[in-house]
Amino acid sequence: MGSQLSRIFSKLFSKKDISILVLGLDAAGKTTIIFKLSLGEAVVAIPTIGFHVEKAEYKNIKFTMWDVGGSDVIRSLWVHYCQNADAIIYVVDSADPERIQDSKVQLQKLMIEDQLKDAVLLVFANKQDLPKAMTLSDLSEKLELNSYINHEKHAQACSAKTGEGLYQGLEWLSTILNERLKRIK
Repeated sequence: MGSQLSRIFSKLFSKKDISILVLGLDAAGKTTIIFKLSLGEAVVAIPTIGFHVEKAEYKNIKFTMWDVGGSDVIRSLWVHYCQNADAIIYVVDSADPERIQDSKVQLQKLMIEDQLKDAVLLVFANKQDLPKAMTLSDLSEKLELNSYINHEKHAQACSAKTGEGLYQGLEWLSTILNERLKRIK
């Protein structure tokens, strides 16, 4: 599966450094998603204290994914990681309705940052494999994703454990970023 990610990015980008911030509340599944994408398997992750960087070089792309912890203390530092981010992957635990409001507030704070005015937003509605997970449309509504009119955005249902939906989200992200690169050239 990691090679699938490699093929997507090597096909769509030409020697561009892509910086992606992976953010969301604690225990949303950020680290599990990163390891599922990079290693092709689900890994039992411990809470990220600070940040974790995964770098990969594919045929045509240098890809840096910043996994920044989501605890209350670390969230205030998110803004310091925003500079030069091409995209935000915002991970939400769709099986935890009690924290959706907090997740919405954090996303709103993040997306008003001037440094992210051109960033693409991919929201992963994670943990869809759990029986009480919210639907993608309910989650999108509760997060008020339609209010981000100045950002190209997409919400994708997924499961970090099974990998379902992850590559569809990355395919969308790759397409959008590739279109931007073509306009710049």
